[in-house]
Amino acid sequence: MSFALIMLVALLMDALIGWPDALYRRISHPVVWIGALISGLDARLNRGRAPGLLLLGGVTVVIVICAATLPVLLVALVLGDSWLATLILGLMAWPLVASRSMYDHVNAVRDPLLKGDLPAARAALSMIVGRDTRPLDDAGISRAALESLAENTSDGIVAPLFWGVIGGLPGIVAYKAINTMDSMIGHRNDRYEHFGKCAARLDDLVNLIPARLTALFFALVSGRTGVALRVVARDARHHRSPNAGWPEAALAGSLDVRLSGPRVYGDRVSDEPFVNARAPDPDKHSISRGLALYLRAMFLCGAVLVGLAAV
Repeated sequence: MSFALIMLVALLMDALIGWPDALYRRISHPVVWIGALISGLDARLNRGRAPGLLLLGGVTVVIVICAATLPVLLVALVLGDSWLATLILGLMAWPLVASRSMYDHVNAVRDPLLKGDLPAARAALSMIVGRDTRPLDDAGISRAALESLAENTSDGIVAPLFWGVIGGLPGIVAYKAINTMDSMIGHRNDRYEHFGKCAARLDDLVNLIPARLTALFFALVSGRTGVALRVVARDARHHRSPNAGWPEAALAGSLDVRLSGPRVYGDRVSDEPFVNARAPDPDKHSISRGLALYLRAMFLCGAVLVGLAAV
């Protein structure tokens, strides 16, 4: 069975229709199911002090991955190797690829920004970033939206597809379980510093190759491949994240704008260095350019899947 073909089915389904609201209302979403399990384990196991919390966090990671992947592994084994099995597994992987929702969420920021409606743009932006959006101007809104586009292209689309090509449906499910744990418990604060450390480090590991692959996709479709790759080589390693800096730097170099930099989380100012610092700030039209680049990168990603499926 071609795992690449399964992922191609998933990508095409998501690109065409996304995850319909009617379906969400009826059965919710697999990531929500995984999140419910993580929340339950967090409430029951995240007690006590280090180093016990580190061990309990590791136990949580094992339980969540096993609970998520073992059922779909059994389904894959029962279905066997056929065109029908490929179609069914592709449909099961479909909700785990977020290409349509990524475009829609960033587009929801762009449209009011182009109209000069900053409050609406900030409200839409707050749905996809964790920072305080209230003080952001045009440049700040555009910068945050482009950063989210870059990072989430990697961990919301390229990384799930990458691990799906490696391990089929169990591979993409395992990745989404790890990534969801990181987003829920992989924080550096008093509650999760120890309990979430295993999840956070595992997420860093599984995103290592996909983040760099995403940067390459952006650079290759940008028309400024050499410039973008030079920005990546110079600036990616300076980012606070070992992985997010790669697609962000590639997007910044491709669009000739600067990204990252200082931002506000609650009452805390995070003084981050800029990526592609010599370039100008993005303006309200930069999101449109970023989305156009994103679509070209998705076409390239689909073409790679076609090529892998044909091999």
